[in-house]
Formats: sequence, structure tokens, C-alpha cells
Amino acid sequence: MITAEAHARPNTRIKRIFAQLKEQGRKALISFITAGDPSPAFTVVGLHALVAGGADLLELGIPFSDPEAEGPTIQAANERALAGGITLKQVLNMVAEFRQQDDQTPIILMGYLNSVLAMQDFATKASYAGVDGLIMVNLPPEEGNELQAQLAACSMDLIYLIAPTTTEVRAAEIISKASGFIYYVSLKGITGAGNVRTDEVGIRTNALRATTEIPLCVGFGIRDAQTAAALSEQSDGVVVGSVLVEKMAAGSDPAVVSQSLQDTIADIRQGLDQQS
Repeated sequence: MITAEAHARPNTRIKRIFAQLKEQGRKALISFITAGDPSPAFTVVGLHALVAGGADLLELGIPFSDPEAEGPTIQAANERALAGGITLKQVLNMVAEFRQQDDQTPIILMGYLNSVLAMQDFATKASYAGVDGLIMVNLPPEEGNELQAQLAACSMDLIYLIAPTTTEVRAAEIISKASGFIYYVSLKGITGAGNVRTDEVGIRTNALRATTEIPLCVGFGIRDAQTAAALSEQSDGVVVGSVLVEKMAAGSDPAVVSQSLQDTIADIRQGLDQQS
């Protein structure tokens, strides 16, 4: 087994929240929305609403013009945010604004390497804004050493994905570099897709968790409390995205949308806690 000691990392907010949840016997609930969608006025209030509803970690999408694994819902969110002129600098400003009221909840930026490489001293700027981790969908682990070192120096985690099609050998390589948590993609396909086979996911996640002490969370296709609870049985937490992005797109008033986000995530939180 690869132990936590093998992954020598600073004591980040991500590490602390997973330790706290483990001590409480609870599962992590990670929420995803796209920064600046449908306009900048929705993002920070939306993040606070998700925390109020029970989210333990916040995943914030960096708008990108050509996402690889996103379904129509999140693709449309990217397009709306980009049409509004949202840049990575503005995303970091949103994180900094959120931190004015919340200095505890971990924030993970999710996006594509192109955006990060285009910003000079990204790790320093992201850390100063209050970012805790990074998920780069198109970054293979063998090419991530330099970025991971830069992030670790600023007390941030670089989080990798493992898919159903990832071989055992490849998964072991990814786990050896894992930091923060491992993101297991629950199905072959795109975000927002349904028909998650919880039994198949459970077999794979159980096998992966037996090889490491790094937390493993499951994402893609989780839209309700029932699915979240079922997948949490064989994982340390779940990631909920497309259903929240749909709520963002459905309203024109940030206050109304925020209440909808809070209600949706609270229902999933209750399902997880009942399962635990």
C-alpha cells in the first residue's frame, strides 16, 4: 500500500478537511460550478450557498473554449462565461472575494493546462487568492512534476483523475503522485451522463482504495441523493456538478439561484449522512 507518508505534502486545507471527515465518519461532498456562469454576480454567492447547504469542498471551473470531457450542460456554462469575458485572473479574484468571508472551505480549480501556463507565476497568485488545489484534465502525471512542485511549495495539491479505462499499472503510477485526493470518473463518457453502474464503480474503487491511504472521491453522473449515497459506500466522497450548473443556468436572480443551489446540495448532503 502507498501510505500517506509517501505523499509528503504540506498540511493543506484539503488534507485537513478529509482528516476531519474521517474522524467524524462522514463522506466528503464536493460541488462544482463554472466561474462567471451565467454572470460574475452569481459565482461568489453561489459558492457560499453551497457551503451553507453542506458542501465540504468547492470545485470551481476555469472557463475554457474547448473542453474535452464535458457534456452539453457544462460546455454551455463555459460558453456563457467566456462570452462574458471571464479570464483566469477574474476567477482568482472571485476566490479572493470568497475568502473574505470563508477561510476554511477548500477551493479547487478545475480546468485545462493551457489557461494555467498562460499566467506567469500562477501558483503564487493562486495561493495568494486562496486556492487549495488544481485539477488539470489534460495533464498526464508524467508531465506534471514541475507544476506539482510549484503548487506544493505554495501549499496546494495537484489532483489527478482515474477513469474506468485506466489500466492497473497506469492507475498505480497516478496514485504514486496523488495529492489531496484521487478523482475517480464513474463512467465512460462525459459529465452529466446518467446510468452510473454503482456496482461496477464499487468494485474498482474498492480495489484502488486498497492500494493507498489517499482519499478517493467519485464524480460524473451524480445528480441526486440516492446515487451519491450508493457511490459513497465504496469511496471517501462524491463530486456533484452538472445538476448544479443547470440550477445556475435556470435563473436570472443570484439570490434565487443561490437558494436553489443550497436546497439541492442540502438534499444530497442528507442522503450522504444517512448512508454514513
